[in-house]
Amino acid sequence: MSLLTAAKTKMPNMGYAPDFVQAALAPYINDIHRKGIRVVSNAGGVNPLACAAAIQEVVQKAGLDLKVAVVTGDDLIARKDSLSDLRMADGGNMKSLPKTVHSMNAYLGAVPIQRCLDLGADIVVTGRCVDSAVALGPLMHTFGWEKSDYDLLAAGSLAGHLIECGAQSTGGIFTDWHKVPDWDNMGFPVVECSSDGSFVLSKPPQTGGLVAFGTVAEQLVYEIGDPRRYLLPDVTCDFSQVTITEVPGVEGGAVRVTGAKGHAPSGDYKVCATYMEGFRATAVCPVGGVRATEKARRTAESIIKRTRRIFKQLGVEDFSSVNIQVLGAEDTYGPQAVNKGSREVVLWMAVRHRQKKALELFAREIAPAGTGMAPGLTGIVGGRPRVSPVLKAFFFMHPKSQLKVDLHVGGEHAESLSEVDSTEEEVPPTSAQEDTPASGNVTRLCSDWPGGVSAAALCT
Repeated sequence: MSLLTAAKTKMPNMGYAPDFVQAALAPYINDIHRKGIRVVSNAGGVNPLACAAAIQEVVQKAGLDLKVAVVTGDDLIARKDSLSDLRMADGGNMKSLPKTVHSMNAYLGAVPIQRCLDLGADIVVTGRCVDSAVALGPLMHTFGWEKSDYDLLAAGSLAGHLIECGAQSTGGIFTDWHKVPDWDNMGFPVVECSSDGSFVLSKPPQTGGLVAFGTVAEQLVYEIGDPRRYLLPDVTCDFSQVTITEVPGVEGGAVRVTGAKGHAPSGDYKVCATYMEGFRATAVCPVGGVRATEKARRTAESIIKRTRRIFKQLGVEDFSSVNIQVLGAEDTYGPQAVNKGSREVVLWMAVRHRQKKALELFAREIAPAGTGMAPGLTGIVGGRPRVSPVLKAFFFMHPKSQLKVDLHVGGEHAESLSEVDSTEEEVPPTSAQEDTPASGNVTRLCSDWPGGVSAAALCT
């Protein structure tokens, strides 16, 4: 979001993910219209209205009639001067907002997306929201799930969670990677959801990848913390009793998922703020030949020592941090390293400093190593290191009652949503649903588009 904020600063009509519009939507807009597919995405970044305008332009050029909706209200940067004594997301301690805050966005939930679909939107664009909401919103709309149907909301959130990272649930970065075929044609996951919350996860036929118990189970526990208490804006999820059952006879594999439970959510939104904390520069240099590891390490130490001497001469403070690794010498294994004598390694240096000019001095001192230090340093990957700002995340909680979410449909403001000012206590889960036969009403959701933007395509 911070990078998108920088993009919007340079160009006011940017600040969203343009690849979503030009690569994911534009080439397929006629098929989307013809097949009645409804698309939901958080590609709006910090400028969802501009993203919607770009999509509307694509629609108009194609001569189509599609209703585009936008969810706004997640961006809190205009309130930064009024926010103080913030409760941290990792345990409740109170802290002040960093002075150099660059962006600040609340993780919204699924209800605004549901309402946009209720209002007839064909394409829904949001700013910051939890990734699973782009799946849960369409399910709430299609099946009429209520805000208090916590087991169902947990099941829908699980469906969204399992597909939110794309090919991670179809064999990407799988522990048993050697069992996954055709990486060059990886299939993205598809979930077919029933109104009772159960769903089947598979992938398109004749695509690479693998859907199996292991690929899906690894994604289930990815980035959720306590599986008994996964906190989302719409529901507190308990995934501890989830069952994943492989479905036989499906090309590429498929699994049936049941057993998610839910409780009432908290009265707060999680907010992600980013702030600047100095600058960084990275130098990467291949080093070859006998005793390559020793040469690389001595080269790095000499460059740092030389730069520090220049800092001292100029009255500049020391680096904030210095990190040196020799890739190929098993530095990442620490004391468990075995092979330290490779004849070909890559020197990786990452440094930080409060001042940009200090790292520009460091960047200038890399090239002299090519002629003034060890033999075998064969180049600088990417040329002279570039200095870039260090952006850090700052997570805190913000009362839902103090945030208004606006919905825009077809270029007009449609309605506003806000939470009542109350603190909800957790309640027992709703009655079990998995023993109820699935109805014939099934909704099909495909996963996010490549490139880090979460999206769901809805086919009923």
